[in-house]
Amino acid sequence: MKNLRIPVSTTVSLNVRHRPAGGSGPTGRPYLLLHGMLSNARMWDEVAERVAAAGHPVYAVDHRGHGESDAPPDGYENAAVVGDLVEAVTSLDLAGALVAGHSWGAHLALRLTAERPDLVAGLVLIDGGWYEFDGPVMREFWERTADVVRGAQQGTTSAADMRAYLRATHPEWSDISIEARLADYRVGPDGLLIPRLTSEQVMSIVASLQREAPADWYPKIGVPVRLLPIIPAIPRLSDQVRAWVAAAEESLERVTVRWYPGSDHDLHAGAPDGIAADLLALARDAAPPAT
Repeated sequence: MKNLRIPVSTTVSLNVRHRPAGGSGPTGRPYLLLHGMLSNARMWDEVAERVAAAGHPVYAVDHRGHGESDAPPDGYENAAVVGDLVEAVTSLDLAGALVAGHSWGAHLALRLTAERPDLVAGLVLIDGGWYEFDGPVMREFWERTADVVRGAQQGTTSAADMRAYLRATHPEWSDISIEARLADYRVGPDGLLIPRLTSEQVMSIVASLQREAPADWYPKIGVPVRLLPIIPAIPRLSDQVRAWVAAAEESLERVTVRWYPGSDHDLHAGAPDGIAADLLALARDAAPPAT
């Protein structure tokens, strides 16, 4: 694995974690992996390792302000971040990639595919890409999230305490995923963890999500799509998710749905074997790359 530095504007460069294709057979289509908000590209490491071993080059992007990418003060709305992705895909010569997005990354992947169908040959949406954010349940959730981020800007937890917490709450996660989650933070001068995004940047992303409905993009998607939803633990949200996924399934032209019941939001960390298998199945659904 190597880290690539990809300029996407005069002031912003993105960090991209690249794994070359393994195996002795022909190289398959590349995969572009997009993480969620307040996350980072390292959360894909276990999935990326499996997909690369199956013969596909893999590129996992740190979005602006996340992971090791540059963090400008603004420019976090979806249009700007998708613009970053177009620049990165073009620079890396990844036209015809298979794109997988998790959470906010799924919304970005959906918009990227709708706006630039020439760049994407297939799409996987992992617990995202169908949520409607302009509703009371989701508004309340994101306002609480912004409050947590705002409070954490002063640093409240050490890396050791965060590791202990993650091991207790996510016993299925490997050490790789736990360390990847820690990369969501920077270490303050007192040794305490501070979120990389400010609460204002978080709410800028949320406001962008509230302004666009995933359903608006569905008619523009012509590539094969895999939807990988979980069933949320909140009863009033679980019924809504089922309805959103059913609407997406009805609207998308070439779609497969695989539910992950009993899993939590970070499927790529908790179920890397299953997610890698679904990503590789997409390669079989997509048209073979041109020779």
